[in-house]
Amino acid sequence: MIPAEQVLAELKEMRAHDLPTHGGRTMAYVYDSGLAGLDELGAAAHALASSANGLDPTAFPSLLRMENEVVATAAKLLNGGFGQVTSGGTESCMLAVLAARKARPDIEHPSIVIPVTAHAAFHKAAHYFNIRTIAVPVTDGFVADPEAMRAAIDDTTVLVVASAPSYAHGVIDPVEEIAAAAADRGVRCHVDACIGGWVLPYFAQLGVRFKPFDFTVAGVTSISVDLHKYAYCPKGTSVLLHADASLRRSQYFASAEWPGYTMLNSTMQSTRSGGPIAAAWAVLRHVGEDGYLELASKTLAAVRELRAGIEQIDGLRILGDPASTLFSIASPDIDLFGLADQMRTRGWFVQPQFAFQNSPANLHLTVTAANRGNEQLFLSDLRDSASAAVPAEISVDALKGLDAATLTSDQFDTLLSAVDMSKGMAAVNTLLAAAPADLRERLLIEFLGRMYS
Repeated sequence: MIPAEQVLAELKEMRAHDLPTHGGRTMAYVYDSGLAGLDELGAAAHALASSANGLDPTAFPSLLRMENEVVATAAKLLNGGFGQVTSGGTESCMLAVLAARKARPDIEHPSIVIPVTAHAAFHKAAHYFNIRTIAVPVTDGFVADPEAMRAAIDDTTVLVVASAPSYAHGVIDPVEEIAAAAADRGVRCHVDACIGGWVLPYFAQLGVRFKPFDFTVAGVTSISVDLHKYAYCPKGTSVLLHADASLRRSQYFASAEWPGYTMLNSTMQSTRSGGPIAAAWAVLRHVGEDGYLELASKTLAAVRELRAGIEQIDGLRILGDPASTLFSIASPDIDLFGLADQMRTRGWFVQPQFAFQNSPANLHLTVTAANRGNEQLFLSDLRDSASAAVPAEISVDALKGLDAATLTSDQFDTLLSAVDMSKGMAAVNTLLAAAPADLRERLLIEFLGRMYS
């Protein structure tokens, strides 16, 4: 056996090469409260319950109690709902789609209506559940167009989706109008509040004004909210709420068609470690409403200072009118992929997003409470990075003749050999940005396969 101390030392060494998860320098993927001891509390609670199995709530009543209390806390924040803890926002969104589909077995070829800015989790759900996706263009401000969405609803529609906010631009869709359009046709309406659900209610207490998106809105039938985002819980926890308990019945799965125990699941998972549930329960109880209000206040102050500072940097602009904790930076003159690499050399990670319809290429920022106090350092580095950014030395002609449907491993190897990633990701992103969406997907799937070989 390898000594435990050696194994942990090896793990620590491997983790040293990852993006930092604390300090506010990784502005995507992670959410840092900046609170001392919070990670340790979550880890300790996780360890206490990690061996318990959420598959059977009668066998582990502690998990049932904790899950019910976590869901009740989310329901209080969002003014209603009945639900479950899931493994993340994607599972919550997929379950909302599945519940809507299973509730309408009379529709042979069901569809969902979404704004093009809806999270890709809904495309994933459609892919898994054999549902057509009707993606509706958005306004120049990247907000869903309720009348266009109303027009897209037809007799095959089982679900209509709105975002609060959308990930790409941080804007909040007009939920009232979209939910009304869905209700008029007797269709469910899901609000993807995975990001905003735990922070926008506290922003409202701090005086931020935005249109309602929760269960006070007539026609909203389900809401997803992630706990591992602005509830600052460890990764692996989200909540899916349905407006009425009866609406979640079609989400559940039961099977007695085998000689073992009758399988009964509330989510897509069967075996569920009690660790994430216990960790979320512990963090929510520890931080409490006053603590989350304070964290939201710090986040809001950071958002306002960063946004004001970015708008003062020549050549950069904020897309749309974000009302939450996310925004995206665009530029007609500065090479954004080069800018992202320059920021990486200065210790910051900002997330490139490719052009799509009326949204130009941009850099995505996720702001958390941990960014408070470091705003001017970020802005100084961003200003310097913008001045130093240069386009990658690579020709997009390498993409000529490549077809998503017929791409071979040899062709991919040839393309990969032309990219020098030692100088950063700008060359890769430049190629991906020039590729049609279907080819980009195919290239990335090929790359993913190589990574896990």
